[in-house]
Amino acid sequence: MEAPPVTMMPVTGGTINMMEYLLQGVVLDQSLESLLHRLRGLCDNVEPEPFVDHELVFLLKGQQASPFVLRARRAVDKAGMPWHLRYLGQPEIGDKSRHALVRNCVDIATSDNLTDFLVEMGFRMDHEFVAKGHVFRKGIMKIVVYKIFRILMPGNTESIEPLSLSYLVELSVVAPAGQDVVSDDMRNFAEQLKPLVHLEKIDPKRLM
Repeated sequence: MEAPPVTMMPVTGGTINMMEYLLQGVVLDQSLESLLHRLRGLCDNVEPEPFVDHELVFLLKGQQASPFVLRARRAVDKAGMPWHLRYLGQPEIGDKSRHALVRNCVDIATSDNLTDFLVEMGFRMDHEFVAKGHVFRKGIMKIVVYKIFRILMPGNTESIEPLSLSYLVELSVVAPAGQDVVSDDMRNFAEQLKPLVHLEKIDPKRLM
């Protein structure tokens, strides 16, 4: 059954338009322990949260050139955790006064039949992967250090292999639109992680 035409409209979280402020970088495997040690010293005085997540990326092709993208993610290392459905808008990278990439963000917990629901809506799964790493927190900032693993057998999160010899590092804040001052705090924090990792405002389109 062919999916109905889709019109791309901005997505907002209820009455508050939530934005994600993001800086990204990469650290090689051999430098991981040094970075984790630095983060333990800089972040809040709590142990970092380890995680193992399974993420599926779904596409819905409409009349526009770019498909509508939704991400479904669930923890596989903790029993009973809900699926999370995430929408990420187009990044706003043109404003040079902002020190971080900014994009619309919606993240909601859902029932266990999320993936079946998306397929019934006309979405198709484009790819899936496993992410393993640690989450640190510094006030409202979240720092995630993780490695991406390719799934060798579709749907089998035990049959995986690493995609690279490095870890992704993401520094992010989710805040209402207009709170651009948070990007200054993010830049200052990122400066303290050099030269172990250089966190930058990266345009995802450059990686395609």
